[in-house]
Parts: sequence; structure tokens; C-alpha cells
Amino acid sequence: MRIGIFDPYLDDLGGGEKYMMSVASCLSKKHDVTVFWDNEKDFYAVKKRFNLSLEKVKLEKNIFSPHLSFFQKTKTFSNYDAFVILSDGSIPFVFPKKLYLHIQQPLPKKNGFNFKDNIKRRHISAIFYNSHFTKKFNDSVFPGVKSEIIYPPVSFEARDKGSSLKENIIVHVGRFRVKNLSIEDYKKQGFMVESFKKMVDAGLKSWKFILAASIKKDDEKAFEILRNNAKGYPIEFQINKANDEILGLYQKAKIYWHASGYGEDVEKHPELAEHFGMTTVEAMRAGVVPVVINSGGQKEIVTDGENGLLWNIEEELLGKTKRLTNDEKLWKKLSENAKIRAKDFTVEKFEEKINKIIV
Repeated sequence: MRIGIFDPYLDDLGGGEKYMMSVASCLSKKHDVTVFWDNEKDFYAVKKRFNLSLEKVKLEKNIFSPHLSFFQKTKTFSNYDAFVILSDGSIPFVFPKKLYLHIQQPLPKKNGFNFKDNIKRRHISAIFYNSHFTKKFNDSVFPGVKSEIIYPPVSFEARDKGSSLKENIIVHVGRFRVKNLSIEDYKKQGFMVESFKKMVDAGLKSWKFILAASIKKDDEKAFEILRNNAKGYPIEFQINKANDEILGLYQKAKIYWHASGYGEDVEKHPELAEHFGMTTVEAMRAGVVPVVINSGGQKEIVTDGENGLLWNIEEELLGKTKRLTNDEKLWKKLSENAKIRAKDFTVEKFEEKINKIIV
């Protein structure tokens, strides 16, 4: 099969880009795969950042460029057996033989559908979501369309070296953005810094918090404010690290924090929660115990008290983290179970489902 892939945010280096290029890598093992994007550097930046095998994937100019006519787009689409598109809810008004959408986040509800919407929706072969959380909020947007949940893959193999290498480190990994959607601190990185400072002020000793963040140049000044707020505390920042360096960090850390959605009404604004939580799974694969918010996709990954700890308010975050720092037996139990749970999100399982749905 000839398969085309389009991700309109390929220069973002986020979870969606890792997901879509993982799809490309998977399908290129058996099919002729082309990614449509104008900037070759962005394509190779994603390949390097996430250590993906994209050698068999071709790169062509962006088919959705406004400079191309409807006729030119339609002609290109007709040369492919299938197209896979990362969508923000929009459906391209072109009709390949098979059209698959991947959707990463909850979308605004629609009050009705016009004639054009109905035509475009009927041409979707299937939609695949990154979590039950995302699917729940989007089923009404695409009534009657086949849909599947295909969790993102853990794309590296964390070598289990036991707990001997573990240090007293709490870690969080995520992009830093000055503003995402309607809020300033989408990933709640500032909140986590302040929470850790409270633990230190309350007497926590011999522990440090490491925040590993990917930062674009435009956000560097704002990030300096966050860094300055952490001065005087055992807080370390690791910036724009490659995948193998993040792996090394996971292998040293004991506890993983995630707080996206804290303080938000995620039923009313589900887009503000973490839609899945790929970094949580990556940390668990290395035996890092997740202490994460009981919201969004996080609660699909973690079962409280079995393979990690869930919290709803800051007092729970601080209390459950403190308990872990004092109870080595509990930490070891959750660490072992976290590694077992992470095996449910392997590359092999991801590829099996991708190959099954795109036929």
C-alpha cells in the first residue's frame, strides 16, 4: 500500500509528533510511506529527539499548502491507498481511498452538522484516539464513525538495573510553554516547583526535584522566571535533552510527578487535562513510581496503591510523596508493579493495533 501521513504540528516536537512518526515508522516496515512536510529539518529533529526509525519513510512537500489548488490536492490523494492525518477535529475536503484520523485531545462539542460536515465525515474510514478520556469527549463529534483506542508506545527499552542506581530524585518531564490553550501553566510546572519547595520548607532532606523541559527560543525568558523561583532549593533543570539522556534520568529517579489539570474543571474544559501521559509510562518502565493527578488519561495508566499513587489536591500530593520518601518497602512494591504495568504500552502492542486498523 502507498500511505501518506500528515501532522500539521511536526515542528512542535510534542507527544502528537512522536505518535504520528511512530505510526510512520511502523507502517514503513510493510508499506510505501510518505510524510508531507515542507521543512526537512523538522522531520529529522523529530527522528533524533525520539530516536525513531524513519529510514524507509519518504518526505514530500506539504500537500495541504494553500498554494496548491483543490485539483492538485485531489490528484495527489488519488495516488495513495490511504492517508493518516493528525486532526484538531477538522476534516480535509479531499477524498483519498481511505482516510484515517488520529485525535489527541478532547474537542469542542458541535451543536449540529451541516451538509458539508456530513459528506466529509462519511469518508472517514476510522479514527484512533490516544486514550479513553479523549474518546469519551469526542464520540458525539463524530457520530457513526468507527473509532479505536491505540495508546502511545513506550519507544525505548529501559534496562532494569535494579534499585541500586536509584537516587532520591523526584522528576517531571514535559514541554514548557508560556501559554497553551487558555492558561499560562498548562503542565503545572510552576505549581510543582512551589509544591516541592513546601516539602523542603517542611523538613524534607536529601531529596531533589529535577524538571526536564523542552523549550522553544521564544519561551526562554519566561522559563528563566521559573528557574529564578527555584533558587536556594535542591531543584535542577535539564533543558532540551535527547531521548537517551531522559532515559538515564528515569533510571536514576525514584518518583515521577505529573499535575496537568490541577485546579481546572476538566469536565467543562477537558482539554486542560493530560490526555494520556506518555512520560508517565516511560518513567514507570524504568521503575519510577508515579505520584500523579487523578485526572484525564493519568488515571487510565495508574491504579492507586497498586502501581503508583493518585492525588486530587495539593495536600494529597505532598502527603503521598512524603510517605513514599519514608517507606522503602512501599516504594519497592509500587516500583516493581509500575514496570509490569508499563509493559501494556509497548511498541509491539502499538504496532499490532496500527496494522490491524489501517488495512
